[in-house]
Amino acid sequence: MSELIITKPDDMHLHLREGAMLKYACKDTEKQFARAIVMPNLKVPITSVNQAENYYQDIKKINRDSNFEPLMTLFFTNALDRDEIRKVSDSSVVHGIKLYPSGVTTNSDNGINTIENCFNIFELMQECEVPLLIHGESNDKSVDIFDREKVFIDRHLSGIHSKFPELRIVFEHISTKEAVDFVIGTNNKVNATITPQHMLLDRNDLLSDGIKPHHYCLPILKRSEDRLAIIKAAVSGSKNFFLGTDSAPHLRHQKESSCGCAGIYSAVCAMELYASIFEAENALDKLENFSSKFGADFYKLPYNKLKIKLIKQEYQVPRKINIGTEEIIPLFAGETLSWQLSEI
Repeated sequence: MSELIITKPDDMHLHLREGAMLKYACKDTEKQFARAIVMPNLKVPITSVNQAENYYQDIKKINRDSNFEPLMTLFFTNALDRDEIRKVSDSSVVHGIKLYPSGVTTNSDNGINTIENCFNIFELMQECEVPLLIHGESNDKSVDIFDREKVFIDRHLSGIHSKFPELRIVFEHISTKEAVDFVIGTNNKVNATITPQHMLLDRNDLLSDGIKPHHYCLPILKRSEDRLAIIKAAVSGSKNFFLGTDSAPHLRHQKESSCGCAGIYSAVCAMELYASIFEAENALDKLENFSSKFGADFYKLPYNKLKIKLIKQEYQVPRKINIGTEEIIPLFAGETLSWQLSEI
């Protein structure tokens, strides 16, 4: 196959950031995706519908000449109350609530320490059909970083799903075979997003022959068998797995430092990467559902009317993206991919 035309995809897990970085992240994203679930972990987290609506307007101002539609989320804090849940349920802008265990990733210090204290809110979210988006890693520092996703499933996620079986859950950016198995073993209320990095890279790519700071993300890259299990889930045709890049821009000096930030920027070439993966698995016929339909089905959205075209032609990923005097290094910077976006 030398050409692929599909419904324009949705990125169901995306970081757009704020300030100068927002403009560049929006520009790269709208070329690839029609809509995106936008994460709320800004420096001042988005904790109310009113804040989310203001952030929505900031994004729309940047994308005023495009059809890109941001799908906003709230940051789950201990202060989240039942009135705000009802506002989310009535909102046309906010599409879910993101739960971060405190301290597990960038700008998550205001997250949750005691999951059980959230059960009264989970109950109302279940009743109102408000999706719960979970960064599923334990924040227990005594747990090995490579085991934190599995431990979170065992200690928390299994119990949440058992107690609230109708709660609509997205297990975000899964990174382990155990996460794949958990989603497969539940009902259709539990879904998962899958990133390109967790299908393309494992911990050897991060740590062998020197540390690669631009491959550092959270959840951290795992073993080869985890990567293969995630690929198998993505190309399986199961509606429980759909595209979410977790594209997360950081400036180069923030990544290449003595305490580098977690986050991989893939927005500039995400669909080229996914196409390469699906082609390698002889599953290009499954790419449209994974990228354009299963996520829309979960969030009860209509399919996009626009299309994108991917052509089998070499494409070199930019070596850097300049932001004034600063720069972002994208995933696989300077490397040649076998697919590229093209005008229809």
